[in-house]
Amino acid sequence: MKGKYVIFDLDDTLMYEIDYLESAYREIASLLDEHNKDHLYQDMITWYYENKDVFGLLEEKYSRAKIELLDIYRNHFPVIKIGKDVREVFNYIIQNSYKLGLISDGRSVTQRNKLKALDIEDFFDKIIISEEFGSTKPDLRNFEIFMDNENFEYFYIGDNTKKDFIAPNKLGWVTIALKDAGKNIHKQDFDVAQEHKPQFIVNSLKEIVNLIN
Repeated sequence: MKGKYVIFDLDDTLMYEIDYLESAYREIASLLDEHNKDHLYQDMITWYYENKDVFGLLEEKYSRAKIELLDIYRNHFPVIKIGKDVREVFNYIIQNSYKLGLISDGRSVTQRNKLKALDIEDFFDKIIISEEFGSTKPDLRNFEIFMDNENFEYFYIGDNTKKDFIAPNKLGWVTIALKDAGKNIHKQDFDVAQEHKPQFIVNSLKEIVNLIN
């Protein structure tokens, strides 16, 4: 019987990227205006949802905004939490001696800080982050690196129909999309070419347990 390798995307799959954004905005608001940080934070969130240039508006309002807002956004240690579903699924995977992997596009410090804040970094047998690895999804290499043993069945769980499922579909993996519950930064579109489509769509991560059995 083949072993099982269950590999996840990070942003908007294991955590909501909007939670990271909100954490960064709170950090920036506190640095720019400690006495009015809550009001400034609310302004920033409003600007964001109005599709305005948040950092540009901050630079107009605060001369000290030249303190590299983008660097603060990318490098801050976020205040974020892992969902109950993620813990339950990870526990199931570990209890059944399946292997656990992660493929995530992004900067090393940003993605590693997310994993540390969520307290899940040590769960994974292998982590591929694009800046560290040198290529981004849907490059086949980001996925093939996991295929060092032919005695495994591979599962990939993601959310982004533009790039998440192309490579694992080509490699014959089981591909699963976590349906957007209305919080994803990048909106899903399942009306795409066949190579972009996941084989399964779930409403919660707990549903993947039945698919990997």
